[in-house]
Amino acid sequence: MACFRHDWAMLLIPRPAPLVAELRRVAGSALAEVGALAFPVQCAGCGIPPLALCAACLAALRPEPTLRVLESGLRVWSGLQLEGVVARAIGTLKAEHRTPLLTHLAPALAAALDAAWNDACRSGDWPPGHPGSCGAHPAAVRVAPTRLVVVPMPTSAASWRRRGVRLVDALARRAGAEPIRLLGNARRIRDQRGLGRNERGSNLHGSMRCADARGLRVLLVDDVVTTGATLEEASRAVIAAGGAVLGAATAASRPRLFGAEGIGT
Repeated sequence: MACFRHDWAMLLIPRPAPLVAELRRVAGSALAEVGALAFPVQCAGCGIPPLALCAACLAALRPEPTLRVLESGLRVWSGLQLEGVVARAIGTLKAEHRTPLLTHLAPALAAALDAAWNDACRSGDWPPGHPGSCGAHPAAVRVAPTRLVVVPMPTSAASWRRRGVRLVDALARRAGAEPIRLLGNARRIRDQRGLGRNERGSNLHGSMRCADARGLRVLLVDDVVTTGATLEEASRAVIAAGGAVLGAATAASRPRLFGAEGIGT
């Protein structure tokens, strides 16, 4: 993935903690991962001990990419449906900070990224002679001024303090991508739980800002998509910063929030 410089001063990111606290977070996350592997408590998918994920639940995490088109026109590819075992595994990852589960969810995001990339290539949104127009994989794109970058959703300060890890960034890396943190939080938002699509959209509008994205082609990534409001706000911020959004990829999507024609509701 192409690397580039950008103005970090433009991003409102959580203030770094003192060194001791930072080391504690990193060490705690590492120890939790080792401990979960050595002494798993119960399956994150079905709750049966003593496996972190049993064979049946692992099979349920086999990717089957699907496309959803949001009302804004943003094309979102997801590797899994957010229901049953998948929903429980992702919920366990977030609630119990069981980071080894990232390894099992990464193939879903990798499949979604591949699908989003192929979709973007078919759309023809590349200048003549650019590697993307020939179907080159994102890792091969190195040609200026048009560069492809994978951009994760920003982590809130509260989540960073609670988990000590940026889950979306970590998931993207395990999926084989090199996420570039262009997006930051411009302001606080209220809790999204229980809000409908329109309420989420209003709550999120103007909540993100993006570093200089001129000359960049962007694939947005997130762990899940529900109403699509977060990805649409991220897309707005990238476009406002001069970038072009080719699409989005998530590990899972909540199917009932999309209509029969694949339009976000």
